[in-house]
Amino acid sequence: MTDVAFDPKMLEALMCPVTQTRLSYDAAKQELVSEVGKLAFPIRNGIPVMLVDEARQL
Repeated sequence: MTDVAFDPKMLEALMCPVTQTRLSYDAAKQELVSEVGKLAFPIRNGIPVMLVDEARQL
C-alpha cells in the first residue's frame, strides 16, 4: 500500500476534538498536534484520525 500525502490545507478546517483549538502538522511523524491538549492525532493513508482513543499523549 502506498502512502497518501496529507493536504496541509485541511488544517484550516480541522480542530482538536478535545480543546477546540487549532492543530499543527508534524510531517516527520505524520501527526496533527494539539499543543493545548497535549495530544498527537495520527494521519493514516493521508487521512487524519481524530479519535481521542487513537491519539498519542505528548
